[in-house]
Amino acid sequence: MWHIFQFPLCPFSRKVRLLMAEKGIAYELQSTRPWEGEDRLFAMNPAGRTPVVKETERNIVLSDSRAICEYFEETVERNPLISGTAQQRAEIRRLIAMFDENFFLDVSGPLLHERMKKRLVLRQSPDARVLRESMKLAHDYLDYVDYLIDNRPWLAGSTMTLVDLAAAAQISVADYLGGLDWSSHEQARGWYLVMKSRPSFRPLLSERMEVIQPPSHYAEVDS
Repeated sequence: MWHIFQFPLCPFSRKVRLLMAEKGIAYELQSTRPWEGEDRLFAMNPAGRTPVVKETERNIVLSDSRAICEYFEETVERNPLISGTAQQRAEIRRLIAMFDENFFLDVSGPLLHERMKKRLVLRQSPDARVLRESMKLAHDYLDYVDYLIDNRPWLAGSTMTLVDLAAAAQISVADYLGGLDWSSHEQARGWYLVMKSRPSFRPLLSERMEVIQPPSHYAEVDS
């Protein structure tokens, strides 16, 4: 049995959970708070970041969401999520990097800092300027998702791939924190509703982060 060390609003933990669920890999969740500097987290991952996955029986410990996802992609044949020609796989990895790095840096990361860490850890008020900028950039990313879905059934091509999971994980955190305006993004919204409707996504939608509550539409799969 695999154990995932994570906290509910970590988008990288969500990506790993989605991949494992889509591949039918059983796991149990272990909650941790990276900002508290827990010794057990640093013992497993010197970077002190989530997620970490561990299987005690074989003494396997994996950290970094991309390394974890690549490991399961290579070792579990069910439901491949990085497939196709070399060019198609390169496109998948390009888009994963865009959401893991750029979207997190511009949107979900600042939202987590302003609306979660400042409230729960620093006991400070969020910076309205930072929130406005993150929401503006989120609009640009959703524009790009609109463009992709206009030209492809899924974000990277004709089938669902790890890109869709990585993007949905980041977007779900931004949506939970009220950082997205879906009103002018019908293509992106339609794609995201399909993702929210998948069985792998349901556990994420039911989780809550202490006193931080999501918008009313967050857990709905038809709005």
